[in-house]
Amino acid sequence: MSKQYNRYLITSALPYANGLKHIGHLAGAYIPADIYAKYLRQQKRDVVFVCGSDEHGTAIPIQAMKEGTTAQAIIDKYHPIIEQNFKDVGIEFDIYHRTSSPLHHETAQEFFKNLNDKGDLEIKESEQYYDEATNTFLADRFIKGTCPNCGYNNAFGDQCEKCGKSLSPEELINPVSTLSGNAPIKKATKHWYLPLNKHEDFLREWVLEEHKNDWRANVVGQVKSWIDGGLQPRAVTRDLDWGVKVPVDNSKVLYVWFDAPIGYISATKQWALNNGKDWKPYWYNDDTKLVHFIGKDNIVFHAIIFPVMLKLNGNILPANVPSNEFMNLEGDKMSTSRGWSIEMDDYINDWIKPENGGGQMADALRYYLTAIAPETKDSEFTWKGFAQSYKSELSDILGNFVNRSFVLMHKLCGGKVPKFHNEIIDEDDKDVKNCIHNAKVRVEYLLENYKFRDAQFEVIQLAKRGNLHLQIKEPWKRKAIDGKYSEEDQKHIDNCINLSLQLMANLSILIHPFLPFTSKKMLKMMKVVDRMLDWENAGKVDLLKVGYSLNAPEILFRKIEDSEIEFQIEKLKNKSLKNKENKVEETRNENNEKQETRNEVIETRNVKDEIVFDDFAKIDLKVGTILTAEKVEKADKLLKLEVDLGFEKRIIVSGIAMHFSPEEIVGKQVTVVCNLAPRKMRGIESNGMILMAEDKSGKLNFVNPDTKIDEGSGVS
Repeated sequence: MSKQYNRYLITSALPYANGLKHIGHLAGAYIPADIYAKYLRQQKRDVVFVCGSDEHGTAIPIQAMKEGTTAQAIIDKYHPIIEQNFKDVGIEFDIYHRTSSPLHHETAQEFFKNLNDKGDLEIKESEQYYDEATNTFLADRFIKGTCPNCGYNNAFGDQCEKCGKSLSPEELINPVSTLSGNAPIKKATKHWYLPLNKHEDFLREWVLEEHKNDWRANVVGQVKSWIDGGLQPRAVTRDLDWGVKVPVDNSKVLYVWFDAPIGYISATKQWALNNGKDWKPYWYNDDTKLVHFIGKDNIVFHAIIFPVMLKLNGNILPANVPSNEFMNLEGDKMSTSRGWSIEMDDYINDWIKPENGGGQMADALRYYLTAIAPETKDSEFTWKGFAQSYKSELSDILGNFVNRSFVLMHKLCGGKVPKFHNEIIDEDDKDVKNCIHNAKVRVEYLLENYKFRDAQFEVIQLAKRGNLHLQIKEPWKRKAIDGKYSEEDQKHIDNCINLSLQLMANLSILIHPFLPFTSKKMLKMMKVVDRMLDWENAGKVDLLKVGYSLNAPEILFRKIEDSEIEFQIEKLKNKSLKNKENKVEETRNENNEKQETRNEVIETRNVKDEIVFDDFAKIDLKVGTILTAEKVEKADKLLKLEVDLGFEKRIIVSGIAMHFSPEEIVGKQVTVVCNLAPRKMRGIESNGMILMAEDKSGKLNFVNPDTKIDEGSGVS
């Protein structure tokens, strides 16, 4: 027997307030959550649906740098736009909060302090990348380099945007600071860590045993993969100026992954203050059902890290973490940075303005994104698929049935709900009544189990059954004599129209979580109040009272012209092309800046900071001979070398593949830094570094002896 809950707390992943959000985001964490929240409200359950802007982390100052402004100006610009975008597509949060609010800072600091005071956090000193030119410890997003997985040259320190692989800065090949363009150094710093490794047993029992059958397979699978790989302590703090200050060390801020999910709690607090409620039962009482709606890239944070935080803080744990896979666009991965995306703001401006369709086109987007929802695997949005789904399902099935029912009622029943005559009920009438009842049962079951795509399909199937009912009965074929039908014919007409109208009333209830604007429009046509939408009314066949007058029909879904779809396809292509041209220009400018810097160095003979002999003496330089050389798979710049140092042979990975072929360097003598700490590059441990010189043209040359000398000879 499933557990009974007295209240429901629904969360959607907090979007970064660093730019416009696209429809892939909408499909992943927001429409499914809104469908679920709307359904629960129809059930008259105690529901709080929270979200808000994630306004910390490096994405914000990075965007500020791009726009030549401040981090505060960025969040103040995008927060209201994103909030309004959600409203325009029918997303109804009980509160859309901000992590920059004083209440959130206070809540996050209290959370940290509670864990720290109890000894649940660890303090460690470690070496992190540091930009000497800007005197800054570099967050992952402030480091770029070559991806060790696909060879992409502009991968970030936390993720490669080309192949999608999660990374750490240490994995990047030839990392550089995005602040100065210089290669960073490692520098010691102290931070607080959450020791996830101490909570593996809890996570195994809670996720892999307790929830292995009721959570989505992608969530359970990813949690298992992380645990099997061995969880590691994760830094809770970082060296940045932007963020929530650490209460015991104001020189540091809370890591965004730690502070952002606490935003759900601070949002609940603010909602409670706004409504005279007590927020604590929603986060501390076991009779509250907490459900996190997220995208695939947030599984680790919501199914591993945040639950550990909640457990340590004495809060309830999520009952479910419905996570969607990714939604692609027209055959490619959706990406704002590459210009291959449809921003919510663009869709709203093109389709949802009153003159372009208003709410019906908001519902059109909601419908299609739900119909192709990536609940179990990646899916794909195409503009032609959108148009086809709109026409064949919304317009031709749902819209057509509602319109026909109204038109026939006005034509054959005087514009009023006719009586149902039980004495002539037939098998089709009985089946329609059963379909109405069963649709409620099926939709309810599917929504309770987070199967939103299937639930929406069931609603459309009910509308399809309504159309079939009209086709079977064909009331328009009954013959009137002097404008009147025989008593028997009128009874058959009445039964057909009555059931059609009752089915339509049920559709308005069942469709509401998915198509709220359409549902409300149907209520207006039926001249009924919102109370009709109470879930307890679904499944009934006497919702519209006999003799009740209904309004004239309105078209639910306007026609979409082929030219509108072609325009959107061209718009997407042009946007992507313009983005590529901008990237080329940015690269050209960066190269010009680098060349100018190189010229300045040549002209002024600038050298690095002065060192003493003891510093130089620490470097162990020896002569070696390259025995073998081969390209590293999927890495354009890397060669794997076997070097004979006389006293031993070593494997060294060197970023010289763009300058030399493997064949031409075998047998060459080179100068090797022998006491450099080993480093893994593309899964290969490199034990040393080959010294190279770069000429004015950027061409690399070996630093080697003029004549052959013994391997292992020292260089001084």
